[in-house]
Amino acid sequence: MDGTGDLLMTAARALRRRYGATLARWDVTPGQARALRLVVAADDPLRLSELAELLRIVPRSATEVVDALESRGLVVRRPDPADRRATCVLATSEGERLAVLIEDARATEADAFLAVLPADDRAELDRILEKLVAEA
Repeated sequence: MDGTGDLLMTAARALRRRYGATLARWDVTPGQARALRLVVAADDPLRLSELAELLRIVPRSATEVVDALESRGLVVRRPDPADRRATCVLATSEGERLAVLIEDARATEADAFLAVLPADDRAELDRILEKLVAEA
């Protein structure tokens, strides 16, 4: 029998596969969806370096993700008004619209995946996961 950590990783992979399948309808990768979500959620335009840090990837990889999003008209690059050498990323209205659709679809997939759990079990799972995340 798998240990708790293995079971947790297996459950996370299963949910991630469901998310990936859902994102395929918009031809967006999970990494692109996450980047778009971060750009849309930011209070101010994000520098590429900040986005890379939030995504926990190297700046060159963030550039590639932004290139893909920009080619689809979901984000635009602008010079950072505080530092002309830096570039900021902003969501377009289409990017904001798609981010909402993706978030709704992700919530639907998560609800479907977790539907096997009674409400009390799901609440307990939330409590446990929140504790683990807080300690991470």
